[in-house]
Amino acid sequence: MQHELHTDSNLSISDFTKDHGQDLLIHVPEEFSFTENYSHLSTATNESLYTLRNGMIYKAIAVGQEATIVEISDYDEHHMLIRFVEEDQSISPTLRTGVAQYVYDWFDLGTDLAPFYKMAAQDPLLQQAVVSFYGLRNMGIPDLYEAICWGILGQQINLGFAYTLKRRFVEHFGQALIYNGESYWLFPTAETIATLTVDELAAAGMTTVKKCEYLIDTAQLIVNGTLSKEELLQATDVKQAEKLLVKIRGIGPWTAHYVLMRCLRMPSAFPIDDVGLHNSIKHVLKMDAKPTKAHILELSAGWSLWESYATFYLWRFLY
Repeated sequence: MQHELHTDSNLSISDFTKDHGQDLLIHVPEEFSFTENYSHLSTATNESLYTLRNGMIYKAIAVGQEATIVEISDYDEHHMLIRFVEEDQSISPTLRTGVAQYVYDWFDLGTDLAPFYKMAAQDPLLQQAVVSFYGLRNMGIPDLYEAICWGILGQQINLGFAYTLKRRFVEHFGQALIYNGESYWLFPTAETIATLTVDELAAAGMTTVKKCEYLIDTAQLIVNGTLSKEELLQATDVKQAEKLLVKIRGIGPWTAHYVLMRCLRMPSAFPIDDVGLHNSIKHVLKMDAKPTKAHILELSAGWSLWESYATFYLWRFLY
């Protein structure tokens, strides 16, 4: 399958983590920079799902019915450190393993970037990006419902307002874990949203009735098992996965490719109609106007199986 070409899906949790007292060390590949990924996360405006402080990342992570708050930091050139901040909390093996898997997926540590860097070094559009942002990973959204929601919330509005909508959504319907007087939020579950009415979502500050309907409809599809990450991962290629997603109300080609890129990690996912991508290309090539779709297809001809990472790196010039 296309989306498995650059990843090692046979790794077990013990292959990339090891105990460090009560904490965990997670192995990072050679083409990794904690600083670059932290810098990328710091560009998010009004972010509600993680906190950056003194070079460390704080995040609430749920695994099944359990949840905890972790501090993620740079440890050495080969490892990040995951610290469970509530030292008196009993961390079950299931939660410990799930947290490690989440962080591994979030930072896309399973993707071998060496072939991408080799290709990009010869590509006029990508040369500067891979030098400027060397070690950046496609910071993803491991949860399918969260990824779809973020795509729906971001449709046809600017990024700043999208973050405002996400914060409203999270703080009205998500769960907060409290540590040292601060709230660390978990994204609302599909099970929670599936039971709501459009009026209840609208009362929380969602801006359009249609978006409310899409958020609820998608939640119900996930809860009843019609839509799942596992099903999408069975798609033979990115086109088939896109077809499965665009059948769903509220998901067009842009949202589908966004989800396939950020959640399913399909390397050929390519949101070619993305305004940010157009503006990034315009910026890099110092163009007077945004490129046409035909021009983008010409420029991306050499990106085969790396369209997702090429897009992510070009976005980084703006975000």
